[in-house]
Amino acid sequence: MRHAIPAPSTLLNADFYRAQGPAATQRLLSSLPQEEALELLFLWEFWARDKQRFPLGDWYVWLILSGRGFGKTRTGAEWLRHRAESGKYRRFALIGQTVADVRDVMVEGESGLLAISPPWFMPNYEPSKRRITWPNGATATTFSGDEPDQLRGPQFDSAWADEPAKWQYPDEAWSNLEMGLRLGDNPQVVATTTPRPIKLIRDLIADPQTVVTRGHTHENRENLSERFVDRVIRRYEGTRLGRQELAGEILDDNPGALWKRERIEALRVRVAPELRRIVVAIDPQVADPTQKESEERSAETGIVVAGITGGSDPHGYVLADRSVYDSPAGWGAAAVGAYLEFLADRIVAEVNNGGAMVEFVIRTVAKDRRLHVPYKQVHASRGKQIRAEPVSSLYEQGKVHHVGVYPELEDQLCNWEPGAKSPDRLDALVWALTELFELEDKKPAAAGWGAAEMAGTASWRPGR
Repeated sequence: MRHAIPAPSTLLNADFYRAQGPAATQRLLSSLPQEEALELLFLWEFWARDKQRFPLGDWYVWLILSGRGFGKTRTGAEWLRHRAESGKYRRFALIGQTVADVRDVMVEGESGLLAISPPWFMPNYEPSKRRITWPNGATATTFSGDEPDQLRGPQFDSAWADEPAKWQYPDEAWSNLEMGLRLGDNPQVVATTTPRPIKLIRDLIADPQTVVTRGHTHENRENLSERFVDRVIRRYEGTRLGRQELAGEILDDNPGALWKRERIEALRVRVAPELRRIVVAIDPQVADPTQKESEERSAETGIVVAGITGGSDPHGYVLADRSVYDSPAGWGAAAVGAYLEFLADRIVAEVNNGGAMVEFVIRTVAKDRRLHVPYKQVHASRGKQIRAEPVSSLYEQGKVHHVGVYPELEDQLCNWEPGAKSPDRLDALVWALTELFELEDKKPAAAGWGAAEMAGTASWRPGR
């Protein structure tokens, strides 16, 4: 039989023990009987910082905008657990960016539902059914924000939405979620996210039924690794990226950037039309990812999929951002996988840094899968600003559309200032659209190309 632990506002003062340091908390736990110490370990009201405590009053959305490592995932999980334990709420929705994110972060993660649940109220997780069931019969269903139609039909009384600023279709997924929040007399949703200046986040902030909590990575410093503090916080503190990823600020466009969010948003579409050609472009990371973090090394490998329509007025469509930070075998597999998924016509790779190694990686991965993958290498003979400006002009002319939302890619486009080192996703996008529009310009008006144009493009066919 468990003993009731007094709330921290009475006999226990959480702030006092936090101020005294971990040793004081450990002494408290050691002084309690084993069952009471165990219950205290799972008493969120004791461990939570002020900004992590559930807001009072009549609200519909609790929007937690914070930097990485603030503890927003733990807060979302604890709030949902609290609703389940109360017995008043029975049907929950868990929405993450992808199916893998829901599983790996929200459910099975270090701060996910399974990790923060006490043994006497441990839920049963059935991944194949996308279902979590608590001992009192409350259930949660998992969804992907990248598949908004999943949310059509089911109904809930509570929802936890993680990283909605990174969902590929945030507006549609959120609308479908709200349509389903129709059970009980107090439906509520907690949204935990690193902020980005997208329409959904701005609309939620402006909503009078939203409670907004903002947090900085520093506020959870005592629970972060020393390496993270030394490497990440000190490196990015004070930078534009740091203001977003650490301080949780919503940043406007960099005035010197070639791309503008407003323009990208205006041109965004839900579905691409029939495309004549599709390419996968790679800006490869060629350094050894196993080398020490203190050593200089390249950033992630940019992998962007794009296509182009035919006709006299071709338009480009960004179909996917599959960028990874991985070994050559890893990014090679990601690129070939994207080639297969989108039935692309070729892979294009920038080879100034990788040389023959890039083609060798692609050919090796393709051979292992018994594939012939048309491949073209491109060389950066011009400066990055000169290469990027014509592509940004295509956006200004309304000729490039993003199919869904690509948060990291769009951050790079709208934050990069000519003259600075260009990031890898941006470079991959520039290579993809340059390849598509340059070849479209060279293509004769007849239905097909000549043999020279078709060389190395085995999967091309007229009218694609």
